[in-house]
Amino acid sequence: MTTEQPDGQREDARPGPHNAITDVPGVLVGQVERTDAPYLTGTTVVHVPETAVAGVDVRGGAPGTRETDLLDPVNSNPGANAIVLTGGSAYGLDAASGVMRSLEEKGQGIRVGPGEYDVVPIVPAAVIFDLGRGGGFQARPDADWGRQALEAATDGPVAQGNHGAGAGARVGGFKGGVGTASVRLPDGTTVGALVIVNAAGSTVDPQGLLYGERYGFANEFPVLRTPTEPPPDLPGRIPGMNTVIAVVATDASLDKAATRRMAMVAHDGLARAIDPIHTLLDGDSIFALSTGKAARLSVTDPAALLQLETIFSAGARTLSRAIVHAMLAAETVETPAGKMLSYRDAYPSAFTDNSTND
Repeated sequence: MTTEQPDGQREDARPGPHNAITDVPGVLVGQVERTDAPYLTGTTVVHVPETAVAGVDVRGGAPGTRETDLLDPVNSNPGANAIVLTGGSAYGLDAASGVMRSLEEKGQGIRVGPGEYDVVPIVPAAVIFDLGRGGGFQARPDADWGRQALEAATDGPVAQGNHGAGAGARVGGFKGGVGTASVRLPDGTTVGALVIVNAAGSTVDPQGLLYGERYGFANEFPVLRTPTEPPPDLPGRIPGMNTVIAVVATDASLDKAATRRMAMVAHDGLARAIDPIHTLLDGDSIFALSTGKAARLSVTDPAALLQLETIFSAGARTLSRAIVHAMLAAETVETPAGKMLSYRDAYPSAFTDNSTND
């Protein structure tokens, strides 16, 4: 018999080998960043060489995206070859062009002609606002960054914190970053998440603890104590200069509608770990990927509903865990506009006599 932890996580579920989205078969991640002045930004690419069914759900009030309409279940596009998460605000969308050109050279994409390279790669993208955080407004990702990130993609561990698109991320005044997590369900299905935490809201509750910590597995995070330090003096919200972007993925075989639904439910994972979320100051966008090749589960099939709900719930909880990993891995940075303080440096007493797995 299986039991559940207080937060509802089944005890017979466990993280994958890397506790990363790359634990999902068929998913690779590559990242590039620059943190030398005037740069403080980067690009993260989630590559699916065999393509994947893809969906997206956008709930923030100020999104910056590309190719999201193709992922609507009523449209004919069969899937995606890569997802780009990047800094640089709307300018950073150039990174997706570099990924497209590199995929074209590999012959990956929708085939539109008889030649080996007669393809159109499908590369949806979303951006965060980090312009000028390293000192130069024009110091931002371009197409070559996308190419470099794609070429760096592997199925191994994923660097977290101040890497990739998380290099210049800020959340609620603290240093944000990139985070990832995974879960292996009892039936063998793997679900993973990768997130860039750059929200107007906060990941830290009024007592100084991380909202999402309670969703972790046993020993996944440090046992955080209520900090004794007073709350740090952090910069306030700046309109239009925020956003959380993420990818959730599974090796379960989902159709387009079910994949879209997975993206929708994953927003619950944001709401559990960030408060407030989905504001008019954010562009919160979540992509979902299904890499499975078996008969596809559909939201219109009553026999599939319980399995789908288990996968969707796992995606949301895994995304909450990924946010915590991003916050624990983030490092303080000095910028021309001042210091972006990490959670660890703001509240060292929370970690007293604790060992961490990050």
